[in-house]
Amino acid sequence: MFRRGRGKSKRDAPFTEEQHAEEQLQVPARGPYDESEAPESEVERLDLGSVRVPVPEGGQLQVEVDPAGPVRAVHLVTPVGRLTVSAFAAPRSGGLWDEVRDELAEQLRKDGARVHTEQGDWGVELVADSPKAALRFVGVDGPRWLLRGVSAGPAESAKECARLLYGVLDDTVVVRGSDPMPVRTPLPIELPEAIQRHIQQAQQETPNGQV
Repeated sequence: MFRRGRGKSKRDAPFTEEQHAEEQLQVPARGPYDESEAPESEVERLDLGSVRVPVPEGGQLQVEVDPAGPVRAVHLVTPVGRLTVSAFAAPRSGGLWDEVRDELAEQLRKDGARVHTEQGDWGVELVADSPKAALRFVGVDGPRWLLRGVSAGPAESAKECARLLYGVLDDTVVVRGSDPMPVRTPLPIELPEAIQRHIQQAQQETPNGQV
């Protein structure tokens, strides 16, 4: 279902202009990918504007919409839990995930969750056990963007849900665009036209914002 390359990205190290030119000829060993360096592949991705994400086998789309119209979030609901992938504007210097992770941990603890960190494929991850679900937050600092992935589900399927999240992130493409944005601004989600029509019909029957 997912391509399982787990080599390390070459994106993190600073490089000279000559190395940059050489880098453009190479495909990164793994994702998530910036639009400018996404490889050609047979992976089918759902185009949500700022992110293009693969949908796991058996996954279903769940969309949260604001009553005023904008899309709040898009979730992938699977038999073992729910996955959420979101992209945000970030500084050129990177490092936004470190800040966001600490703030998330503080808020989760205030909400009564048990929180700890683990070293993962993309760096430090946040793991939380709450009365409602087992949560895992994964952050990836990219070129002027931060991609955040969240898995949420029953404790007994937490590991399997995390593996699905890793597979989704590994093949996600981020479309940042060139427009300046304040740091932490969510990159806009644009739904395919067919899904928009479905939501417009369902909103008349589902006033709580989830479709």
